[in-house]
Amino acid sequence: MTEFMGLISGQYEAKVDGGFLPGGASLHSCMTPHGPDARTFERASAPGACDATTTIGSDAVAFMFETDYIPRVTAHALASPALDKDYYKVWTGLRSFFPGSGSEGNKEEEAEEAEEE
Repeated sequence: MTEFMGLISGQYEAKVDGGFLPGGASLHSCMTPHGPDARTFERASAPGACDATTTIGSDAVAFMFETDYIPRVTAHALASPALDKDYYKVWTGLRSFFPGSGSEGNKEEEAEEAEEE
């Protein structure tokens, strides 16, 4: 699915390291990685993170549209000074919490990439 998400007011809870401000939006075409930033994921995955009652999105208004179509991004949008060219960096340092897919998998991928070079 392609997802267009925007924030009207408040703080976007999936990106504690900034994310976008009210009036901002993100567009993720199908098969494009997206989700909470590394710090938000770590915080939510910590032991005891879900023990207390939490309120998600209080004082925030956001919207999301999903479609199975693939929208085209215009040249004008790609040339915009508002384009966040470092957006992908919010996942730097994201580690796996799934057994068997931790650093061992990363080492195998790194070895394969080194052999290709």
